[in-house]
Amino acid sequence: MATPFDLGGAVDEAAARRLAVHLVEHGSHGLVVAGSSGEVATLDDEEHIGLLRAVVDEVGGRAHVYCGTGTNDTRHSIELTKAAADAGAEAALIVTPYYNKPTKPGLRAHFEAIAAAVPDLPLIAYNIPSRVVVNVPPADLAELAEIDSVVAVKQANDDELGPIAGLDVLAGNDEIFLRTLELGLAGGILVASNLVGEEMRAIWDAVRAGDLERAREIDAGLKPLYDVLGIVTNPIPLKAALEMAGLIPAGGLRLPLIEVDSEQRAAVRAALDAVGVAVAS
Repeated sequence: MATPFDLGGAVDEAAARRLAVHLVEHGSHGLVVAGSSGEVATLDDEEHIGLLRAVVDEVGGRAHVYCGTGTNDTRHSIELTKAAADAGAEAALIVTPYYNKPTKPGLRAHFEAIAAAVPDLPLIAYNIPSRVVVNVPPADLAELAEIDSVVAVKQANDDELGPIAGLDVLAGNDEIFLRTLELGLAGGILVASNLVGEEMRAIWDAVRAGDLERAREIDAGLKPLYDVLGIVTNPIPLKAALEMAGLIPAGGLRLPLIEVDSEQRAAVRAALDAVGVAVAS
């Protein structure tokens, strides 16, 4: 879920509540608050947990609400994960620590420390080497599954998509969502579902019903949106698209991210037209 900001750059909790309701009413089984698409890197802890509380208050009980709480500091990750659990998160998304480049034993110790501090909260490992430099191979992820509360992985390394013993595997990129379902895996934590949640839910439903032809047809029709959401760093094009669709106010992004330029904006507009998302006047 994207994090709306107002024109002054503050978190717009009222807009976040509206977006959360829209996403739940348009196909999403649940939401991840304060993930990559939510600009977690520029949220302070008070904003982070305040946003989570607002979303839980608005849609908790109607949909799953998870929270990104992983950082490159284990102590800080523990503090955020405890706070998220207290605020009503049903699970925490824990990204591989970035910049530090932890060793395999260090990564396991990181997850073990978080799990020990918040033993009743399910943890979802987040493998995204394009952002954190370190890749966690499937064999190493399977070892993390030996920690009782590590129950799933958001896999954003397309080349290593596949079953992992002990873990539910969730697609971390839109373009592998269908392939993930075809492999019999759990689902996805996705970007395009901010805009085409009903269509992505239809892919899910079609695969579950055994209608792969229909699922592939829907997925192929969404490819222009998948592509445009990657033309520049996420969530830059996503927030432009959400604004164009009238789903968030024109609050923009926080530096060092900047808004799309005119050429990128035109590409986003064209992709929205191509997938049938109405653009607000």
